[in-house]
Amino acid sequence: MGGVLAAGILAATVCIGPATADPVAMPATATEAVQRMVDLSRESEQLNEKALNAQSDLDAKLAVQRDADAVLTDKRAVLEAARAEVRRYQPVIDRTAIAKYQGAKTNRMFAVLTSDSPQKLLDQMSVLDVMAAQTTDQLREFKKATDAAAGAESAARAASDAAHDAAARSDKVRADVHAKQAELGTAITAVVEAWTALSANDKAAWAGSPFPAGFDRDTLLKDLVPGSGTSALAAGLTRVGDPYVWGATGPNQFDCSGLVQWAFKQVGKNVPRTSSQQANFGTPVPKDELLPGDVVFFYPEISHVGIYAGKGLMLHASTFGVPVAVAPMSSTPYHSARRY
Repeated sequence: MGGVLAAGILAATVCIGPATADPVAMPATATEAVQRMVDLSRESEQLNEKALNAQSDLDAKLAVQRDADAVLTDKRAVLEAARAEVRRYQPVIDRTAIAKYQGAKTNRMFAVLTSDSPQKLLDQMSVLDVMAAQTTDQLREFKKATDAAAGAESAARAASDAAHDAAARSDKVRADVHAKQAELGTAITAVVEAWTALSANDKAAWAGSPFPAGFDRDTLLKDLVPGSGTSALAAGLTRVGDPYVWGATGPNQFDCSGLVQWAFKQVGKNVPRTSSQQANFGTPVPKDELLPGDVVFFYPEISHVGIYAGKGLMLHASTFGVPVAVAPMSSTPYHSARRY
């Protein structure tokens, strides 16, 4: 347990705010010590979810930034190709403009005035017609190329602005993530110190039992009616006894939302990472219509989540020092439920 705990603390730089209790002041009584553990653990769980949400927000914005950068690269390639096309026609256009400037005669009247025989006139007019047609075609293509280049330049400029905006938003959220991770680290330290101050008996009481009296894994599994989430519940029940670790998603240690995500992943369902995101996944279920495998959420800000196990029980990763367990759902302030 000590090795897992140490690893969990090191890995927990993903979630929390400054502890309300002074981590230096030691509790005067056993009751005080337990209450301090309750308060700090509750706060750490809230901060864990906030930091996870901030990280998820950053991941989303980084994905937008990557997409914007990719679009910018594509638009720049299109712009360069359009400019190359303009350069291809430019010499012809330049020669035509210079010829006009220097007084070149390319119309039919000039041919009539300078021809000394009908055949020569026809030949000159034929040549002039070809030249005029070619010049017209080339001017048309040149205009198309310049229009395309102008459009590509505008698109590239817009893509560049979007990429810069996406990068700026990512940087802003990144700072928020670092702040919340620092807060979480402070809270984790306070929780571990509070847990260390507990007596052996208090630690055992804090950890509790993996199942309520009269229940075990086989009993729960035997009573399961096949449904949308019962297979995920069955998968989650195999993790009973694994330690709670802030920010962990398995396979051998979990936080509350990490356990839910892991359980549903085992049955091929990709569930969001945090409890607040999970509360918007699937479809709502009234409390009086809960079925085993439904996902249940707790506290007004939705900072805790578990999987309904039937008979008023839930499977959840509770808090530090308490392994994954099945517990009465009434032990935590209920918020809502979803069916995946």
